Amino acid sequence: MTYDWLTPSPAERVRWDVDVLYGPWPRHHRDVGLAEVRERLARSPVERALALSTRGALFDADSGNAATLRELADCPELLPVGTVDLRDAWGAEERIEGLHAAGVRFLRLFTVEQGAEPGFPGYRHVVDLALARGMVLLQDGDPRRFGPALADRGARVVFLDLHAYLLGDFLLLARREPGFMATTRLLSAPDSVERVVAAVGAGRLVFGSRTPFTDISPQTLRLRYARIGAAEREAIAGGNVEELLS
Repeated sequence: MTYDWLTPSPAERVRWDVDVLYGPWPRHHRDVGLAEVRERLARSPVERALALSTRGALFDADSGNAATLRELADCPELLPVGTVDLRDAWGAEERIEGLHAAGVRFLRLFTVEQGAEPGFPGYRHVVDLALARGMVLLQDGDPRRFGPALADRGARVVFLDLHAYLLGDFLLLARREPGFMATTRLLSAPDSVERVVAAVGAGRLVFGSRTPFTDISPQTLRLRYARIGAAEREAIAGGNVEELLS
């Protein structure tokens, strides 16, 4: 017997993955370098991705951003993402200005690893700097905690850690905030994707796999079998990211 889900389908095609990392990570059993991440993506239905070196999040923002820009310059399928150290918000202005000058459109905030809270002055300062330059925030952590701090500011934010259990609160936030989006990664309930599409539209979801720390296949299968229309699936699989880049 051959199961349908074992046969690749065009419905699993993903034009943009917004959640790709490479390099060392404390909770991962080994370092996964750029070459291996690119190989994994090449074997998957993912065509392009937003990516960055973990050096910027865990060790040093300046050298991490420099490494991301340098190493991805020869990777046409990967678009560089920048970051800053939220524990050194005083120096963030120069770093964000440098990223902006380099054409970086997305700023990823590692609040969990860097122990930043939404009410911290440093966090709010970094957000102010990024929004003033029109950058899109890739926000980790609980959207119930960080969403209110980002509301009423015209912010464009992709929440990377929206879990199915938190969906109700996110929908309340998203109904008021047209710039609030989330990835599909943790929307594992049978109707999570469908609930978002029905409540606030497919324009609020993007594909994010957290490669290489999680497997891509369950993510693409979730998109394939979501009970949504083809146009809605296309928006989630890449169209919404392309709008952010336009």
